[in-house]
Amino acid sequence: MATGHTVKAFDEDLDQLRGSIAEMGGLAEAAIAESMRALVQRDTEAASRVVENDRKIDALEAEVERNAVQLIALRAPMADDLREVVAALKIAGVVERIGDYAKNIAKRVHVIEGSNKIEPLSLLPEMARIVSEMVRDVLDAFAARDADKAVAVCERDRAVDDFYNSIFRTLLTFMMESPNNITPATHLLFIAKNLERMGDHATNVAEMVYFAATGRHMAERTKGEDPSDAEQADG
Repeated sequence: MATGHTVKAFDEDLDQLRGSIAEMGGLAEAAIAESMRALVQRDTEAASRVVENDRKIDALEAEVERNAVQLIALRAPMADDLREVVAALKIAGVVERIGDYAKNIAKRVHVIEGSNKIEPLSLLPEMARIVSEMVRDVLDAFAARDADKAVAVCERDRAVDDFYNSIFRTLLTFMMESPNNITPATHLLFIAKNLERMGDHATNVAEMVYFAATGRHMAERTKGEDPSDAEQADG
């Protein structure tokens, strides 16, 4: 039977894991917002900062991985506690991936810097706002072990999919209007896909949170059909 001291030590270690993941989430949210601002304003310096700051997210993921493995080895958690540690380990990897998608958006800023005003670009910031809120809310759900909030995050993924479908159709029309539109519109399509994948990752985290909190798997989500199978994340 675990002593009070052991339980307290485990709780402190778990709080440290949660804190590191919360920090990762904050950096990922900032990266989404800053990459989108850089895109809209054609700010290549801001885009470069997003790429550089991604290293902080990578470092935190490595820290979470080390601490989670050490926690399992030293504390031998079971049942609910083990589920939460394993969830923390997986969630850190997903948040790191979200940071990679934000970095990929930033990398495309310099490519379209000299392009004329691209009307479909106006749809992307709102899509990014929803995705950023999903990331924030799902990590809040993890910290609070809030299964209901995790379900609510999954339900909002359809709005992200709807945005992607709308942007996909708009960009196809934009490309058909002029051959000069093809290159910048293609980059915007990749950016929209990056945002759509972030939303998918947020829902994946929500499913982990739900399982960690309840011990049950979330009911299968019904998702809209994606008009593109493209998977864009350079890492």
